[in-house]
Amino acid sequence: MKERDLRSFILEEESRGNVVRITDEVSSKYQASSIIRKYDGNKVVVFENVDGKPFRLVANTIFGRDQLLRILGVKNHAEAYEKLLNACERPGDLLVDEIPGDLKVFKGTLHDLPILTYYEKDGGPYITAGIVVARDEDIGFQNMSIHRLLVIDDKHMAIRIVPRHLYLIYEKNKKKGRDLEIAIIVGVHPLILIAAASSPPYGVDEAKVAAKLMNRMAVFKSEVTGLLLPTKAEIIIEGRILADREEYEGPFVDITGTYDIVRRQPVIEVDRILVRGDKPIYQAILPAGTEHRLLMGFYREAKIWRAVRDVVPSVREVRLTPGGCGWLSCVISMVKKSEGDPKNAILAAFAAHPSLKIVVVVDEDIDVDNPVDVEWAIVTRMQPSEDLVIIPRIRGSSLDPSADQEKLLTSKLGIDATIPLDKPREHFIKVI
Repeated sequence: MKERDLRSFILEEESRGNVVRITDEVSSKYQASSIIRKYDGNKVVVFENVDGKPFRLVANTIFGRDQLLRILGVKNHAEAYEKLLNACERPGDLLVDEIPGDLKVFKGTLHDLPILTYYEKDGGPYITAGIVVARDEDIGFQNMSIHRLLVIDDKHMAIRIVPRHLYLIYEKNKKKGRDLEIAIIVGVHPLILIAAASSPPYGVDEAKVAAKLMNRMAVFKSEVTGLLLPTKAEIIIEGRILADREEYEGPFVDITGTYDIVRRQPVIEVDRILVRGDKPIYQAILPAGTEHRLLMGFYREAKIWRAVRDVVPSVREVRLTPGGCGWLSCVISMVKKSEGDPKNAILAAFAAHPSLKIVVVVDEDIDVDNPVDVEWAIVTRMQPSEDLVIIPRIRGSSLDPSADQEKLLTSKLGIDATIPLDKPREHFIKVI
């Protein structure tokens, strides 16, 4: 079976009419991101010439939900959630191979890559589709996760690390006064991005999650870091997260479409860059774009779906909404069996995705993807004195500008917008 990679993915999407190619030279500063925004939610964009550098650039690889389901090889969201969760719980095996012959050491530096500056107040050029690979030597496993990387100079980057798995590995090494060896993978098949954006239990290698989703994935062992890295990656940056250096990171437009706060973050020092072929493909994710929100939110959506299904088996759909930035707001549809079902679903959703701020529960006749439908259900089926769940001062998201972003405290709102069981159902059914 031939292994899928970014190049084969682009060709497949092009055969479907889903690719636009930009052949004129464009600037990496603002111009390229402006073109990507133009086709956000609609087309994969391939740039043939960015700043005259010997790279191609691709963005919007995952541009919509229907396409995401097709990439996963499923018919509906429930199948997609099951497939992703199963891959995280029962990951596949990696095929260890030799270093590919077309992967060569790049003679240039970070400044020679077509790294984009997206918005006018950005802290600088950002790598946004970089998958960071690191190893926890204490328990002997690799971790893959996506992190934004601010280019400081030709061999240093500031990395935003939230307190999850990579942070734990970094802190272990920092306490020992030891730099953390890492690799940054740029330019992979979207299924690898989906795996890297998931968050299986600590100790599960997301590369093996990708192997399960792809049916096979070949890796090679780096002679520099000892890490197992995908053979089909377009660009591999190898280096170390320094134990003794931090720099200010930001501003950066995050998933909400607003600027995240500036923080001091760890620094990566680059040791070498590997590139595939003569004109490798640099991959970018538009901050706050459709791909950004789907990658961040889809695994959490799956977790919410499972958690709600455990308490209300009649759940139909779960959706982290575009208006909620694919992260902060969720709509759940269900076949209501008892009056307590919606509130149980609300509490289960908050527990499954701690960053969630608002949950709306609707009946199965409401389209969760239609905000007008959802609002109609709220105004015709909800009583504020009875159907609201408000939880003050609870752990929330650092990305919510209205929250306490330092203490991560927020308030949460649940809305039961379902038909009361003690009233005639026909009074609540839309006629037109």
